Amino acid sequence: MRYKSTGRLNLIGAICTFLAVLIIFQLFHIQASNAYVALSEWADEQYTYEKKTVYPERGNIYDRWGHLLAGNEEVYEVGVLLQYVMNARTIAETLSAIPEVDYEKALETASLDYDDGKNIYGIIADFLPGGVIDALSKIKSEYETLNPGGEDPDQPSLRGMVWYPHLQRSYPENTLASNILGFYKFRDRKNGEGFYGVEEYYNDILSGPPVTVEIPLDPYMIEETPKLPSGASLVLTIDREIQAMVEEKLDEAVKHYKAESGTVIVMDPRNGEILAMATQPHINLNQYWVYEEELKDTTPFNRAISETYEPGSVFKVLTMAAALDAGEVDLKSKFNIGTYFEYYGSYIYNWNRKAWGEQDILGCMQNSLNVCLATIATDMGSEEFYAYMQAFGIGRRTNIDLGGEEIWPLSIPGDEDWWPINLATNSFGQGVAVTPIQMATSIAAIANGGKMMKPHVVKAIVQDGQIYETTPQVLGVPVSEKTADTLNELLAQSLAGGEGSLALIDGYRIAGKTGTAEVPDDGKYDSALSNASFVGWGPVDDPQFLVYVWIEKPDPEIGYWGSYVAAPVFHDIAEELVTMLNIPPDSVRHTLFAQGSDNDQAN
Repeated sequence: MRYKSTGRLNLIGAICTFLAVLIIFQLFHIQASNAYVALSEWADEQYTYEKKTVYPERGNIYDRWGHLLAGNEEVYEVGVLLQYVMNARTIAETLSAIPEVDYEKALETASLDYDDGKNIYGIIADFLPGGVIDALSKIKSEYETLNPGGEDPDQPSLRGMVWYPHLQRSYPENTLASNILGFYKFRDRKNGEGFYGVEEYYNDILSGPPVTVEIPLDPYMIEETPKLPSGASLVLTIDREIQAMVEEKLDEAVKHYKAESGTVIVMDPRNGEILAMATQPHINLNQYWVYEEELKDTTPFNRAISETYEPGSVFKVLTMAAALDAGEVDLKSKFNIGTYFEYYGSYIYNWNRKAWGEQDILGCMQNSLNVCLATIATDMGSEEFYAYMQAFGIGRRTNIDLGGEEIWPLSIPGDEDWWPINLATNSFGQGVAVTPIQMATSIAAIANGGKMMKPHVVKAIVQDGQIYETTPQVLGVPVSEKTADTLNELLAQSLAGGEGSLALIDGYRIAGKTGTAEVPDDGKYDSALSNASFVGWGPVDDPQFLVYVWIEKPDPEIGYWGSYVAAPVFHDIAEELVTMLNIPPDSVRHTLFAQGSDNDQAN
């Protein structure tokens, strides 16, 4: 019996060995035969792959308190798997109920012939919300119940209609802070990128590194998309509530004065953080593709950083700062202000074309006298004057972290477009072009003890669960702390008793300056149109905010001067700002400070 069992096992082993050798031989035979080539070609046709770039989920954008300003939401692409379509007409009729879908085009796509793997799938609609997909799913199930498998061609069937989820950039606040955020071209699913604002400047950080993969053309064969780490998220310096308030106040002002546009910047002069930046027009970022219709001609996306203009008398703050710092003037300096100032055959006039007699520098600033500032600048000389203007960043980018910043070069002696009279006119903000962010940044140095901080809108970057805070940067120190303190006090006195009184806030001491500039047109100034502006900051003894207001070309029959157009806008904004920033009135702060000092001494 044992002999017979051993013989059977040997026989079975021999048979298995023979079969294994036969299978291996057959595999080699198939690979070497024409059949293998045909099968390979069939597989390639049936399951064609394409290379596709897969992008990680784009990072979110929040305001400084965590309110979502830009994120992602799930939407759907709807199409047809041509191999399984039973009733193209039903598919077209059902999808044409969606406003974006044209019946004829849908029917044409659903009626395409399935072509051996080359023509597999057709897209009919995209970016559909989940509610639409729920409705389509319900209809498809009902038709499947009435016509199982779609076997009856005369009965409605949605067999072959499929949908796939993907992410779409979304802006839950619609138009709020649109000029700061910019937009992501989410409709371009292959080459989407950020345009303007934060979306452009931080595009690479928000998007994260893409990965190229091979994906079959047949969607049924697509396995799970590779999981990629999300792009970094951004926390902005912007305060959503302040931004909304500023936009509302600006819109009201532009409407009231029938102005062409307006811009407001709210900055913390101590660190360069932008708390709000409002400009017109604003667009709904969820419909970014209409921005070219909204921003006609050469209208920039964000006037605050991209529009240059002649600022007028707010520029006198820089001229006076330079003169004080250079020792050209002091608080005791006196000037005899006549009707005009002649310089190289040209004449400079005051705003009312009248003489003002003897004035000190307080009177020059309080009454905004062009003749006085032109006298001071020409006494300084062009070399020293323009050295200070360059130190204040005039003619140079602030390099704020927003896409689209523009500048107008500062003309200086030796340039083809510079003439000696420029020195006199530049002193009071004519013949020199700036952006609002340049002016806000340079004047903020006066509020911050002479230190000019780099403006920025990103407070922190969040990546892989870690928070990386941005560090405030000093752009330069154009004037000394002593000069800044002197001018800070001077402008507070000037505002309290001068043309900017409409900007004053009860309970708070504010420093500031008005500006009114004629608008150049084809080389000539149009005295009927103005750029009305105002810059102010406070509280004077501890500046925590700076607000820059520019109202562009108000209706002269309603308002013309910065003191009557822009100063009230500053007042309305700053009055709410002190509450929103929890800044007590001066008397309360001083009392609390005195109590704190007494307690320190007692201890």
